[in-house]
Formats: sequence, C-alpha cells, structure tokens
Amino acid sequence: MISEGLKKRIVTSVVLLALFFLVINFNFLLIYTLIIVGVLSLLEFFNIAKKIFKNKFFLIIFNFFFIIYIFSFCLMFFFFASLLHLKIILISLLIGCIASDIGGYVFGKLFKGPKLTKISPGKTVAGSLGSIILTCLTLLIIVFYFTNNFSLLTIFIAVGTSIACQVGDLFFSYLKRKAKIKDTGNILPGHGGILDRLDGILLGLPFGFILIAFYLS
Repeated sequence: MISEGLKKRIVTSVVLLALFFLVINFNFLLIYTLIIVGVLSLLEFFNIAKKIFKNKFFLIIFNFFFIIYIFSFCLMFFFFASLLHLKIILISLLIGCIASDIGGYVFGKLFKGPKLTKISPGKTVAGSLGSIILTCLTLLIIVFYFTNNFSLLTIFIAVGTSIACQVGDLFFSYLKRKAKIKDTGNILPGHGGILDRLDGILLGLPFGFILIAFYLS
C-alpha cells in the first residue's frame, strides 16, 4: 500500500513535470519561474546559513557567494534556453540530472546495502550506482534519438553529470545536517523545499556543460 508521503511525492512530481514542459516551451513562463525559484532558493539557503554560522562575517560571505552562484545559474539557464541547439543540450542534461535523482531513489530503496557516507545516512552505494546507470541510459537514449548513434562520450558526460549531481546532493545534505534540519523547506509536498529538489541540478547541470565544452575545445 502506498504511503501518504509517497502519494504526495508522486502528485508533486507530476505537477513539476507539467510545469517543466510549460517552462521549456514558453519563455515568459521561464523568466517568471527562474525568478521565483531563484528567490525561494536564496531564502531557503539564508535560513540554513543562519542556523550554521554564528559569526556574521562568515554568514555574509557564505550568502554572498551563493547569491552570485544562483544568479549565474539562472542567467546561464535563460541564455541557453534561448538558443535552439543549446536548449536541446540543456534539456537533455536536465533530464539526465532528474534521472540521476530517480535512479538513486529507486535503486536505494530496492537494493539497500552499505551506506555511502555518514553525511547522508539515507544514501547507499547501490543508490549511487543506480544514479549513474539511469543517467547513462537516459542520455544514451536521448543522444541516439537525435543522432542515431551511440557514443562513449555520452557515457563519459553522463557519469560526470551524475557524480556532480550526487556531490551537490551531499553538499546540501551536509549543510542540513549542520543546521539540524531535515528539509530546506516545505513548499513542495512530499519533497521538502526548492533546494531539496535543486541540490543535485545546481552542480550537475553546469558540470555537464563544462564536460561538453571541454570536449568541443
């Protein structure tokens, strides 16, 4: 029987998926969504940082760097979404990041096994491998759809992107652990806060582009 928490998670995921398809097809929605997501992410981060840092200097510095990062991320997302060829890459990497999150959740629940790290007790080695596997399969299918070819480069980018997603996830898990909170917020029923969903994407997406740029150079 499906638990109440899982039901909420599924419903929220469906709503987010619908929003995702609307956002990538309508630029005015993309702008508003980026502004809202950016502001909410900052508010959640400020709340976490306030619980961690008692020294105001370190608090200001920590918040300042995150403001710069979120602003750069949203600007990058908007710019890439405005150009067709970059938009295809952006959406592909974004789907890969989502696949990494789903792979970790599903494989972790199914196979359990040894814990990955003390930073996040819920993360397992099986979940980590599942993240990589599902990201690889997802990006291979997407690339094959557009090119009719399989490439080792795709696997390389997929593995790097998934690992970056997991590092981003663990980074925010570490911050939440230091702040002694379970979720960054409660705006997304069954998921938590905005940063609970973006934690992996915030690092995985830029890193995926860096890998592609490195190859093209």
